Amino acid sequence: MTPQEYAEEVLALVERIPEGKVMSYGAIADALADVSGRNSARQVGNIMARHGGGVPWHRVVNSTGRMPPGHEQEARQRLLSEGAPLKGDHVDMSRARWQPD
Repeated sequence: MTPQEYAEEVLALVERIPEGKVMSYGAIADALADVSGRNSARQVGNIMARHGGGVPWHRVVNSTGRMPPGHEQEARQRLLSEGAPLKGDHVDMSRARWQPD
């Protein structure tokens, strides 16, 4: 899989995350590892930073539920409007985590 194909797979998976649910960068990498041969949360983060503006980027958080750096306020508002459960300034991962089929 080429880097461009991998980026497209990452973005396609992010588009599937339902409203009010989230995935971590690492969970996205894990979900695509078998088909891509890659497994890097950092690479997913780079893809989201460069190309994630057209997908529901606010539904991608770190493993502890921290929202995208520099975009916390907007992500928080979007997630609240979707009914995502929060714990303080983080997403409640035990209730909001989503895994694809």
